[in-house]
Amino acid sequence: MQRKQTTTVHVGDVAVGGDNPVRVQSMCNTDTRDAAATLAQIGRLAEAGCEIVRLAVPDDKAAETLPVIRAASPVPLIADIHFDHRLALAALDAGMDGLRINPGNIGGEAKVDAVVRAAAERGVPIRIGVNGGSLEKDLLHRFGGPTPEAMVESGLRHVALLEARGFHDIKISLKTSSVLNTVAAYRLMAQRVDYPLHIGVTEAGTLVRGAVKSAVGLGILLSEGIGDTLRVSLTHDPVAEIGVAYEILRSLGLRERGPEIVSCPTCGRTEIDLITLAEKVEEALRGVEEVFTVAVMGCVVNGPGEAREADIGIAGGRGLGIIFRKGEVVRKVKGDDNLLPEFMKEIEAFLAERRN
Repeated sequence: MQRKQTTTVHVGDVAVGGDNPVRVQSMCNTDTRDAAATLAQIGRLAEAGCEIVRLAVPDDKAAETLPVIRAASPVPLIADIHFDHRLALAALDAGMDGLRINPGNIGGEAKVDAVVRAAAERGVPIRIGVNGGSLEKDLLHRFGGPTPEAMVESGLRHVALLEARGFHDIKISLKTSSVLNTVAAYRLMAQRVDYPLHIGVTEAGTLVRGAVKSAVGLGILLSEGIGDTLRVSLTHDPVAEIGVAYEILRSLGLRERGPEIVSCPTCGRTEIDLITLAEKVEEALRGVEEVFTVAVMGCVVNGPGEAREADIGIAGGRGLGIIFRKGEVVRKVKGDDNLLPEFMKEIEAFLAERRN
């Protein structure tokens, strides 16, 4: 796997593109006008590993809250703006670290000039975001719909407006709800420009459907070296997007964060409530950043072997659990109700040793 070499832009103190890691971002679904709720969600996203957060700025009241939110945010923030160049200028005045705005949709030449000049003065990048659901009418007519070619053409139009003004601090996204169209669009754009690409499958759906579509689409692109930053779009709590994003990156060997939990799918040989046990272990470790492997197994055939391969693992049977660390049996635990608390004690001890 070889990453496509792109230019580097800086969203606050987070470098995107070039040789930097693929960055993970999300978007708040709170009302930006509610600063307290928005900051609370930003905090939860940051704790989960989100590196950049985008906020919707639909009106003046939302823009007025940005200075307060920006001052208290632990991660860089991007203002998502459509049509109204005044909101873009207000966001820049508030200290926002990036803009998501399509320059062709904010009015005449003077308005584009004002936004580009203000962004350049502050060193703030602009993400051009093309969405298959809102393409220009002439492109829909010419290409017969929101085809990958139409999306790339739309993106290049907006890029040209910025380049004509000497502005090159640019990121690009090309999103549709179709995995195949999204992949095709990014492949085409990657051949045309060297700007960092923000990848994602938009309107992907609810937790399971959205995670699957995102994993397929983003997995294909990332495996081909395309993508410098990503968002997994889910109809769910945005914090869940972060976990899915890191699992996609982990599966491709691109980034790791937190423990990898290996658990068997269960079968007729399973004699404990393995589903509940695995879910509770995963929930208990959700805030842990250290990278290690945890096995939660319930099969007498494969369980002991899998558990031994993990940094720490448990293989459960009828009324009994065997806890392993680095291939060695630590101890046996009797009683189904004792499996989770005793296993968590061993994990805590394992982490304490690693941290010292």
